[in-house]
Amino acid sequence: MIKRIIADKVLELANKYPVVSITGPRQSGKTSLAQGLFPNYIYVNLENLDTLALAKADPKGFLKIGSAERMIIDEVQKFPELLSYIQVEVDAQKKDGQFIITGSQNFAISQHISQSLAGRVANFTLLPLSYSELIESPYASEFSKSDTSMLKGFYPRPLIKNIQPEDFYRDYLSTYVERDVRQIKNIGDLSTFQRFLQLLAGRVGQLVNFSSLANDVGVNYKTIESWLSILEASYITYDLQPYHQNYGKRVIKTPKVYFYDVGLLCYLLKINSITELETHFAYGHIFENFIITEILKSNFNQRKNEQIYFWRDSNGNEVDAIIDSGESKQGIEIKAARTFNPEMLKGLSVWFTLNPTKHHPTTLIYTGEGEQKVHEHDVTNWKTFLRDLA
Repeated sequence: MIKRIIADKVLELANKYPVVSITGPRQSGKTSLAQGLFPNYIYVNLENLDTLALAKADPKGFLKIGSAERMIIDEVQKFPELLSYIQVEVDAQKKDGQFIITGSQNFAISQHISQSLAGRVANFTLLPLSYSELIESPYASEFSKSDTSMLKGFYPRPLIKNIQPEDFYRDYLSTYVERDVRQIKNIGDLSTFQRFLQLLAGRVGQLVNFSSLANDVGVNYKTIESWLSILEASYITYDLQPYHQNYGKRVIKTPKVYFYDVGLLCYLLKINSITELETHFAYGHIFENFIITEILKSNFNQRKNEQIYFWRDSNGNEVDAIIDSGESKQGIEIKAARTFNPEMLKGLSVWFTLNPTKHHPTTLIYTGEGEQKVHEHDVTNWKTFLRDLA
């Protein structure tokens, strides 16, 4: 089992809260983490139809299966009303770490948690493996190059079981579209939804144009909004919002869309080799997706109180990521290039003039090996940056 950074904090808060919630994409390792950290707990999975039927028929009795005092309940989004019964149980028992619940549908769970378990639950999000976790694992050598890392993706199963990315993502996508999507919303034409996914992948890292996407897919604007909500709810994509504090109408206020796993992104773009990746029109945006998602993983794994944005003004000046931790607002530019060019610093320089203090550092991340200080900007290799995130 690969050591997960989030593990120590899960154990710590299981001794302080009656319920621990672990949400994240399917196959990100939630079940393995929960069972590995809490081996003596009764384990139940609501994906099992018999188990689900039992839970629905007698929720109170279900929470006492085998006279269980502590329980892991997997895929709790299958019966979110069970959380209300968990609330009654933990209020009566007053035991820390009584229930570990997991789920792969963000909205379905978070809404019920906020209603039923407020103040009683420690919430965690577990994304696929991070680069920081992998370089401390037996698989470190397989992720020494950025292109190889992006093609492989970061889900644990294909790595541990030595499954080729195209095989894993074909099955993952088929299962996701045919089962999960229909459980969230009844979509009649799944082939159109799959086409939407592929077209969205081609727009990764770009400003979302709902009307253009709707025209290309052949559906209306409202449908695109609804389908994007489905992808976000099931941890396939996320929005990166623009940073516009104090800059009025001079900045762009449309979000960008990224994928939680860059391997799935490459599969949707039909990229199967390093040559195809390096010559692909979206190569720069794919690398950008890779780095930004690693920043997001670091936030979740360490429970940082940080927000990630991008910044772009009406003149086309742009910074790929702004990490806002309150006092500090770090500007980060991401380039899939092995050779440094001063032109790469244009957006960061404009950003720095708007935020000229030591509390707002600026960093250029690229695929080259050299690291240097250029004026007020740090120029660093991607591996160094990601290693320091841990």
